[in-house]
Amino acid sequence: MNPPARMGASGSATQRGSLIRALRYVGNQRRSALIAYGALVIATVAQLAVPQVVQNMIDAVTRADANLAVAERVILNGAGLILLFAVLRGVFSFLQAFMSESTSQGLAFDLRNAIFEKIQRLSFSYYDQNQTGQLMVRATDDVERLRTFIAQGLIMSVQSFLLLGGAIVVLAFTNLRLTLVVLPLLPIALVIFVIFGRLIQPLFAVVQQKLAVLNTILQENLAGIKVVKAFAREPYEERRFAAAATDLMAQQLRVSRVFSFLFPVVFLVAQIGQAAILYFGGQQILGGTLNLGEYQKFSLYLVYVFFPLGQLGFIIALMAQAAASADRIFEVLDTQNEISDRPDAYPLPPIEGRVEFRNVTFRYFGNSEPVLRDVSFVAEPGQTVALLGATGSGKTSIINLIPRFYDVSDGAVLIDGHDVRDVTIDSLRSQIGIVLQETNLFSGAIRDNIAFGRPEATDEEVIAAARAAAAHDFITSFPEGYATRVGERGVTLSGGQKQRIAIARALLLNPRLLILDDSTSSVDVRTEQAIQRALEQLMQGRTSFVIAQRISTVLHADQIIVLDNGRIAARGTHAELMENSPIYAEIYHSQLVADTAGAAG
Repeated sequence: MNPPARMGASGSATQRGSLIRALRYVGNQRRSALIAYGALVIATVAQLAVPQVVQNMIDAVTRADANLAVAERVILNGAGLILLFAVLRGVFSFLQAFMSESTSQGLAFDLRNAIFEKIQRLSFSYYDQNQTGQLMVRATDDVERLRTFIAQGLIMSVQSFLLLGGAIVVLAFTNLRLTLVVLPLLPIALVIFVIFGRLIQPLFAVVQQKLAVLNTILQENLAGIKVVKAFAREPYEERRFAAAATDLMAQQLRVSRVFSFLFPVVFLVAQIGQAAILYFGGQQILGGTLNLGEYQKFSLYLVYVFFPLGQLGFIIALMAQAAASADRIFEVLDTQNEISDRPDAYPLPPIEGRVEFRNVTFRYFGNSEPVLRDVSFVAEPGQTVALLGATGSGKTSIINLIPRFYDVSDGAVLIDGHDVRDVTIDSLRSQIGIVLQETNLFSGAIRDNIAFGRPEATDEEVIAAARAAAAHDFITSFPEGYATRVGERGVTLSGGQKQRIAIARALLLNPRLLILDDSTSSVDVRTEQAIQRALEQLMQGRTSFVIAQRISTVLHADQIIVLDNGRIAARGTHAELMENSPIYAEIYHSQLVADTAGAAG
């Protein structure tokens, strides 16, 4: 992720630029936006017309030569006009509010989809460096704050400037001398709001950061609730959450302190203006240059001057929040994807399954030490390749490079002679079946989880894949069979059951290339034997890469690659390695014989 924008002048400029970019999304809601702002103009004009009608009514009553019948007719007509303007304002204010809400919801819809689409396409290295909770806040709370500004703050700012501009123009034509008394207060108020905006915007950015920390703690706790309970760590987690909540509350109180100072200052400026008008207006009334009707009209329009000033405090608060959130949203949207299709990438043709690692060196983002060093080997079509080695030896890194979850730092990975960086990602991964060590299932039916990679698969194909993965029997033992719903991340199933469903999901693709990352690690010996018998048949004709610690997989592999500290320490069949590789013999005797003894028992 790009680093957060630095606060101060440059940070504020960056955030304003992000807010302007976000406002461009309103263009996708052009129709509703035009209706909203058109209705706003009509409602504002209706509001501005009322003081003139009030003046006419007062003048009709206070004129010394006023005809009683004429005065009554003017009052009656004026009351009707005020009622008409009130109805017009009500109708068009409703239309404006509804359409502005529709506009903002459409913008939020577009932004959430854009964020989710971006998250789906980001490289694995991005997730290695960023927390889930941080991304969730951007797609939810940050988008909501931006939406609120579009629905309320932006429309209020347009209304305020229309009302303020219209009122000043009318005031100038009504009584220029009194207007000149008010005008000097406007720059003062503007300076106050500019200072306030510069102070409050960085504070809101910190609020969002602290909210993301709080959300991350909550997300991690819910995901690991079994571990928390198993180790009786509830009090610790409660303290950790309370500390993050305290930090968030303290930051929000800092924001509140700035607001608590702003609004009294704004009202003070308004009261100064009102006092000045009372004094100078009173002088003009006494001098006979201002009548009561004009003064009343002037007073009402003066409200239209000071009311928008009061609104500006609320508007700037919404804008500061929206600017900070827009900056965080575009941090995600602007992230450069390390793994992406090259401009000249082409679809990978149907593969035979020949995989070659050619002098591959690989290091994870931000690490200077490589986890793979000058690795070279060839897996011919249909071969089963077993990867062995201690934790951290590079086994998982090898299988991550084949579907291009990461790119090599040096060297090349080729499939059927095609460098995986030269072909489109979708065409590459769609021909590879993968069962990762960490099994992830989605909330929904078991059938949907098996058919995740091929939603169009028939029931017969799904059942065949489940049988091959030794999953059919336990699935049919459930009352709802394949329609049985699994809980979040498959928590209602055992580890072995989840693993077998994941294997069925990979096998349903009928891939030419199969990757099994310790795929029998969560099953007992009997289940493993059943899975292994099925896999032995299914691996026929497929190039298969298997990470496993148990002897059953290694014995039948066409090629065993032993890794040690990122390098290939030995390569060959089981018999060849037992004869020629002391490292393999040590692994065999220390780890695999124990499994054989357990299976015999």
